[in-house]
Amino acid sequence: MLSGTSQLSRRDLLAMIGTLAGSAAMYQAMTTLGFAEESPYKGPIKLDGDPKGASVLILGAGLAGMVAAYELAKVGYKVQILEYREKAGGRCWTIRGGDKYTELGGFEQDCEFDEGLYINPGPWRIPYHHHAVLDYCKRLGVKLEAFVQVNHNAYLHSAKAFGGKPQRYRHINSDFNGHVAELLSKVTKQGGLDQTVSTEDREKLLEALQSWGALDENYAYVAGDHSSERRGFEVDPGGGQMPIAKPSQPIGLTDIVQSGLWSNLSIGNLYEYQTTMLQPVGGMDMIAKAFEREVGEMIRYNSKIISIDQDDKSVTVRYEDSQKGGEPQTATADWCICTVPFSILSQIEIKVSPEMKAAIENLPYAAAVKVGLQFKRRFWEEDEHIYGGISFTDLPNTLISYPSTDYHSPGKGVLLGAYSWEAWAYEFTSLPPEQRVQKALEYGAQIHPQYKDEFDNGVSVGWHRVPWTLGCYGEWTEEKRKEHYQAASSIDGRIAMAGEHISYIPAWMEGAILSSLDAIGRLHQRVVSG
Repeated sequence: MLSGTSQLSRRDLLAMIGTLAGSAAMYQAMTTLGFAEESPYKGPIKLDGDPKGASVLILGAGLAGMVAAYELAKVGYKVQILEYREKAGGRCWTIRGGDKYTELGGFEQDCEFDEGLYINPGPWRIPYHHHAVLDYCKRLGVKLEAFVQVNHNAYLHSAKAFGGKPQRYRHINSDFNGHVAELLSKVTKQGGLDQTVSTEDREKLLEALQSWGALDENYAYVAGDHSSERRGFEVDPGGGQMPIAKPSQPIGLTDIVQSGLWSNLSIGNLYEYQTTMLQPVGGMDMIAKAFEREVGEMIRYNSKIISIDQDDKSVTVRYEDSQKGGEPQTATADWCICTVPFSILSQIEIKVSPEMKAAIENLPYAAAVKVGLQFKRRFWEEDEHIYGGISFTDLPNTLISYPSTDYHSPGKGVLLGAYSWEAWAYEFTSLPPEQRVQKALEYGAQIHPQYKDEFDNGVSVGWHRVPWTLGCYGEWTEEKRKEHYQAASSIDGRIAMAGEHISYIPAWMEGAILSSLDAIGRLHQRVVSG
């Protein structure tokens, strides 16, 4: 029978059952804000018509910029890209051993990861329905592998629940579903759904609840083979004369509800994170490198943009060497695709309409921080049998993501030890990088005590302190989209904007690519019809 139901308030019960619809509700909210749209990509763009030698200046060699260069050059445009950094890719970025990174304020970090190990400070997974990203990976020969989003053997953790002891995802998930199924079965059997469920459907519903919740013949969620086949056995089945299997004891309903751990159960059901998710073999920047092989000769690196001017015939950009400074130089073209984040563009002199200027100046960018931690051995696999996936916590590090590759590799391994947002991100980056790493270790040790003995080295990236983005992604609200998005996505004279911030899929590479394809498609029509 249910454990601890006498302490369960109606409000708590409704909140818990609400999680059954939580994925749909969260998806709806995220869609409203522009997070969870399916990619409308239908295949390679077709740019029909002769551009007659028109020239295009692209600002930024992230994915949006390189996609534009790749497609425009193929149909005869003269293309040049100005890129602030010494490499291409933008936020499609991977940090490996030997890399150096200097953030705003002058903090320098030298990554000491072993060869072959890395952290993706920006994008780190690709949904199966991000068709444009996947198509370009296929066309450019970027090898992919599965990214594990949900691992039933990973942990759910709260410092305020179960004495701070982490709980296996499979325990919370199975017991949550089982208790809810038992409650709904009771309501159904007592006639509580008679007005909405026919007699025939009532029996089918009970059968479904019994199967879904692993209930026994009395429609109860109790210790036994049914529940243990979901949550795992206390003593697993063996062979020969090994001890016989022993069912495990479910966690009580009240304990689960009060813990709040059920709040993370729906994440893997969200459309964005459903199986199968993917990642490039060897790091996310394998995508950037593949594009760079195609368009690298068009890129002028270390180019810091000073001003952007336009008239009715051309666009002129003044820039200087971002490493050495010196006398400004100019680049001129018939048209311009600008992929510079608005967080940066708002600080650059640019000649655009008042509506575009207002859009540039009124789009805030999210704060986020990631911390990568290298350990002397892959203890999460050796000690706890966790192969890929994510553990969630209510501590400021918010999660631990385990590598979805090279299982059972000897030697060291790298975890994503923190991925924090907004206030917690600012809290992390108020500290020097080495202290951020120590904070991530302090929080992570509450889930994995091995942290203390196995830690080797780490790096951190706070996106609001990255000099070339000053934020993680464009943080549109429904109100800001209504006020500024049309202007931001329009061709303003001879300048078109592109990037994840000019999309309904912000923060994702798919949004950047679709935005770029849309911009060059409309620009091309203007060129060939002019």
